[in-house]
Amino acid sequence: MELRFLRRRIGVLLFISGIAILVATIGLQLLEPSAETLEPISSSYCMVIDPGHGGEDGGAVAADGTLEADVNLQIALRLRSLAALCGVPVATTRDTVSIDYPIDAETLAARKAADQKQRAAFINSIQNAVLISIHQNFYPAPGPHGAEALYANTEHSEAFGKLLHEVLKKTLDPENRRVAAPISDEIYLMRNVNCPAVLVECGFLSNPEELEKLKSDSYDQKLALVMLSAYLQYFQTGWNL
Repeated sequence: MELRFLRRRIGVLLFISGIAILVATIGLQLLEPSAETLEPISSSYCMVIDPGHGGEDGGAVAADGTLEADVNLQIALRLRSLAALCGVPVATTRDTVSIDYPIDAETLAARKAADQKQRAAFINSIQNAVLISIHQNFYPAPGPHGAEALYANTEHSEAFGKLLHEVLKKTLDPENRRVAAPISDEIYLMRNVNCPAVLVECGFLSNPEELEKLKSDSYDQKLALVMLSAYLQYFQTGWNL
């Protein structure tokens, strides 16, 4: 039994070392938990990535016409690729620009409602799902900036959301004054899933400088890696944070 535990412990260390090497290649600095808190890696969790909006719902629109839905999908696909590379079970609520709507959904509002119901049902059908819903923020004035994690009212959501927010802040924007917060009950998807769930506002499409970063491959890759790193720290190693 002790030998088996030791092998698993070594496996955890090797796994995290691989992530550390990947992190170093793009110049990020992540939180450093104590090795004494390590527990065997669990593959029972499935990361479910939800690229917000899509189809006929483009979400927020930047001044240059960039659609939130497209930025969300780009980041989500990068996160899925990184998760798969690390052997993390992963699923997505959509992986294309288009969405198949029910035939009887005849208005945009009906299609959006049907899409959200389909996503919630899909997520709830996955055993031990952990939801990361990817979105972009928007404000009438160009000043506001910075990423923010919003968490659902389900077990583990608050702790995971706060950890994810801190990693985002520390690695990508130390001057970010935003804080992790509970998500509004008006958000259908986050209200109707029964798993740990976090919605990440990756940045403001209304801020010209942040918009350019969000449109860049390198920054989207960093965002994806930060999300994966926070997920691994909380769910895959079972640390009590």
